[in-house]
Amino acid sequence: MTTHVSIMPCLDMRDGRVVKGVHFVDIRDAGDPVECARAYCQAGADELALLDITATIEGRHTMLDVVRQVAKVTTVPFIVGGGISDLDSAAAVLDAGADKISTSSAAFRKPEIIAKMVKQFGADKVTVAIDVDQNASLPSGYEVYIDGGRTATGQDALEWARQVAGYGVEVILPTSKAGDGAKTGYDLPIIRMMAQETPARIVASGGAGILEHFYEAVEAGATILLAASVFHFGMISIPDLKAYLREKGVKVN
Repeated sequence: MTTHVSIMPCLDMRDGRVVKGVHFVDIRDAGDPVECARAYCQAGADELALLDITATIEGRHTMLDVVRQVAKVTTVPFIVGGGISDLDSAAAVLDAGADKISTSSAAFRKPEIIAKMVKQFGADKVTVAIDVDQNASLPSGYEVYIDGGRTATGQDALEWARQVAGYGVEVILPTSKAGDGAKTGYDLPIIRMMAQETPARIVASGGAGILEHFYEAVEAGATILLAASVFHFGMISIPDLKAYLREKGVKVN
C-alpha cells in the first residue's frame, strides 16, 4: 500500500476548553486548547482540527480569541469548524490564524454557501463535515445529521457527499454518530463509499480506539486520520501510531 496519510488530532471545544464526549454527549474535560495544540505539534501531528462543538446550536460564531491563541503555537495546517455559517464568519476565522475552515450545518441548510466559500477562499481552504448515522431506509444506509448530531435531515449521506464534491470541495469529513468517542472503530462502510464515489479526500472520524482501527480506515480509503479521545487521554501516541502505520506499508510524514 503506497497511500500517504496525515494524522489529525481533533480538539473539540466548549466554553474555551477542550472536551470529549461519546456519541456527541457525556462530555468531559480534556484540557486547555493552547497547551493541547502545542503538545500535538511537538508530538508530530500533520494537521490539527479545532471544532467549537456548541457554536451552531448556541447560535453564535466560533470563539476567535481561542483560534488566535491556538494559531500562535500551531506549526502544522490548522482547520477550524463550528459556527461558520457565511463568508464573513469564514473570513474572520481565517484572519484569526486558521489555515482552513470546516462547515457542516450551515452548508447543509444553504448549499450555495459552499460554492461561494470555494470561490472566495480556494478549494484547499474549505472542508465540509458531514455527521452521519445509520438509516436502512436510505439508499446508502446512512443519513445526514446537523446541529452537532442532534437533528436528523432525511437526506442520504452519500448523495450529499456527491453534491458537496460537485462544488469543488477537496476534503470531506464524515463523522459517525454511532462511532463518536466509542473507541469501537471507524464506520468503515461510509468511508469506503465516500472514497469510492467522490474525488475528495476523506477524513476518518469517530471511533478510533486501537492502532488497528487507523489501518482499517486507510484500507477503506481515508487519507486523513482524525482522532480525539485516544490522543487526549494518552491511550495512543502519535509517534507510536506513525511507526505502526509505516510497518503496515502506509506512508506517513
